[in-house]
Amino acid sequence: MNFDYDSEQNDLREAVRGLLARAYPDTEQRRAVTKNDPGFDEKTWSRLAEMGLLGLPFAEEDGGMGAGPVEVAIVAEEIGRVLAPEPFIETVVLAGGLVSAVGTAEQKGEVLGGISEGTTIAVFAHAEPGSRWTATAQGVTATQSGDGWTLTGVKEPVPSGARADLLVVSAAVDGGTGLFLVQGHASGLTRTGYRTHDGTRAANIRFDGTPAQQLGTGGDQTAAIEQALAVARIAYSHEALGAMDTALRTTAEYLKTRKQFGVTLNKFQALTFRAADMYVSLELARSLALWASMVQEAGGDVVSAADRARLQISRASRHIGKEAIQLHGGIGVTAEYSVGHYTSRLTAIDHLLGDGDWAVARLAENVSSYPTVDPLGAPYAGTA
Repeated sequence: MNFDYDSEQNDLREAVRGLLARAYPDTEQRRAVTKNDPGFDEKTWSRLAEMGLLGLPFAEEDGGMGAGPVEVAIVAEEIGRVLAPEPFIETVVLAGGLVSAVGTAEQKGEVLGGISEGTTIAVFAHAEPGSRWTATAQGVTATQSGDGWTLTGVKEPVPSGARADLLVVSAAVDGGTGLFLVQGHASGLTRTGYRTHDGTRAANIRFDGTPAQQLGTGGDQTAAIEQALAVARIAYSHEALGAMDTALRTTAEYLKTRKQFGVTLNKFQALTFRAADMYVSLELARSLALWASMVQEAGGDVVSAADRARLQISRASRHIGKEAIQLHGGIGVTAEYSVGHYTSRLTAIDHLLGDGDWAVARLAENVSSYPTVDPLGAPYAGTA
């Protein structure tokens, strides 16, 4: 199996890396941007649109570039490398992915075209107070009103929800879960935004008879939501890879320059071994995330692949984040230094859409369906 990027993918990576390096040359610049609402740089968002990155996975007839999951993964990893706070995954991968999957031709043309041009920031309002990473909705209900629909209930947290121009909302309807489009200026809509610990933004969103448009042709869309969440988990895995790579490189450089007892820290074997363990964790996580993207591109079981990647990414990010701070000592926990910010973002990613414990519980549910393996021969399908 070939895990190498081709020449066009390498060109894409270099172009994105160059753009984001100029936008966020250091942690201080990111802190300045995230200090004020909306928590990201609108000019950088426009530049991403100009490069065609905001329409990367959408079909050309919908205003997109027609690229695949690997190209999306490359962009996500470069975003993680500098902790760029722009809502690329939230808007392009998750909200845009749902519209692309179930929307009508008219909805896809209008919404995806706006996302691609950078004029529409859409987010998926799905999580509810008291719920825990499910593909269904209960706290927000949809009621048909004449030719349209109205929504009532609460969604929280909604990443970038206060800034969004368009909300893709999941709601309980007819014993299932449907998807609806709500304009950011709709009546009966109350949005309370706040800053999260990693510097990004989330919101509490209340619907009180809020007018909405049904996304697609209706019916229970739980399966489409499950699929879209899995695709987003894979993209977040690649964002985490970029952050972990930078955290490891920063730590390795620190060990080469910081002195104790007259020698640099990399001369101490125990510290070098710990850095080597961080590298092993990163490469294991990279293999799983790339494999998951390839499964997605091949049309395989993306939900199972996403769970496996999520588990490995969760373990690796916790390991690398903690070690990066520990190996830096006291400076690692200061707001002025970068590794604490990377660990904070890795922690946030771990709890978006399902953490490692949640992933292993999901994988464990299907253990009984696998055949027993005979260590001395071929898989044994009989009773142990």
